[in-house]
Amino acid sequence: MEHSKEKPEATGRMATVMQVLPALVQGGVERGTIEIAGAVVKAGGRAIVVSSGGPMVHDLTRVGAEHVTLPIGSKNPLTMHGNIAQLEKLIREFGVDIVHVRSRAPAWAAWRAARNTGVHFVTTFHGVYSSGNWFKRRYNAVMVRGERVIAISNFIAGHIRRYYGVEASRIRVIHRGVDLERFDAASVSAQRIVALANAWRLSDGYPVVMLPGRLTRWKGQTVFIEAIAKLDRRDIRCLLVGSHQGRTGYKHELDALIEKHNLGEIVRIVENCTDMPAAYMLTDVVVSASTDPEAFGRVVAEAQALGRPVIAPDHGGARETVVDGETGWLVPPGDVDALAEAIDRALKLDGAARKSLAARSKKNVRDHFSKATMCAKTLDVYNEVLQLKSGG
Repeated sequence: MEHSKEKPEATGRMATVMQVLPALVQGGVERGTIEIAGAVVKAGGRAIVVSSGGPMVHDLTRVGAEHVTLPIGSKNPLTMHGNIAQLEKLIREFGVDIVHVRSRAPAWAAWRAARNTGVHFVTTFHGVYSSGNWFKRRYNAVMVRGERVIAISNFIAGHIRRYYGVEASRIRVIHRGVDLERFDAASVSAQRIVALANAWRLSDGYPVVMLPGRLTRWKGQTVFIEAIAKLDRRDIRCLLVGSHQGRTGYKHELDALIEKHNLGEIVRIVENCTDMPAAYMLTDVVVSASTDPEAFGRVVAEAQALGRPVIAPDHGGARETVVDGETGWLVPPGDVDALAEAIDRALKLDGAARKSLAARSKKNVRDHFSKATMCAKTLDVYNEVLQLKSGG
């Protein structure tokens, strides 16, 4: 691998940024990593990503960034110790100015490597980590050791202050960003929508209600199924779009619940979707029913970007992404009756009301939750820490 011949100046243009995360397989964290790497390169800097690899490495190299493969997600103490030495070597070879971590296990090795080499250390706090005992809280606490701690929502920022005592001056709230070119209604062809409807065996003329999200209990699929049963309508089609990721027991439970309510022809579980913009566009109502607070809530932001009516639980990041009654509806978490009522209300929107809501939804995302905004604010954080006297 070629290395830069000289280290970029810390001022005047972007420097060399090394992002560290477990793998580049799939997911919002991974996508955000690639987007930030692309922004660094576009700004004139050098972007390095360290992970155990995965299919998204190709996407990373396409934006001009470089990838280094290490078993960085391992929790084995010996492997973690070895990773420290490897990261120190990479920091020196690449002339890294900033190490940016996004996950706990890699963060421990990366923090020590940054401290040992004297470079700047930034963290992004992506979720509410389990902290039931002292050991878990100490393990999580590495994510607040950054000179700047990026919180992906105001909800997460409050969590960091409350549970880890981080002063507000070190926290920067940068919401997750939606790619407005990809999630643009005008760019989603009718052919893509029809192809997906055919693949999912959706009949014409039926309104579609969709809950996207991996099949795990806290995502609220059981609440959604109960709400659909409460509607007692046979003239709609409902989709649970997401992989069970090995949770076959929960998948069987959902199948049984669908059968119990005689919803076999109404509710369908779709294991995977590679064209989410088309999925949103063939949907009349997009639902998030998470019983635990979402750190941000990518689904409701993406759906709004495409002008779809959204329903989300009234907690966590959804309170920031949904303008209740204007771009969608917030309902009490786990409340089957309230969710059913909101779905019914959304399905009854006439054409003019849907058009007006779509305009407000698109503007909401464009003004507050775009990828461009996320990238610009992250680069601002990088430039900010480069002005600090000491790193690590």
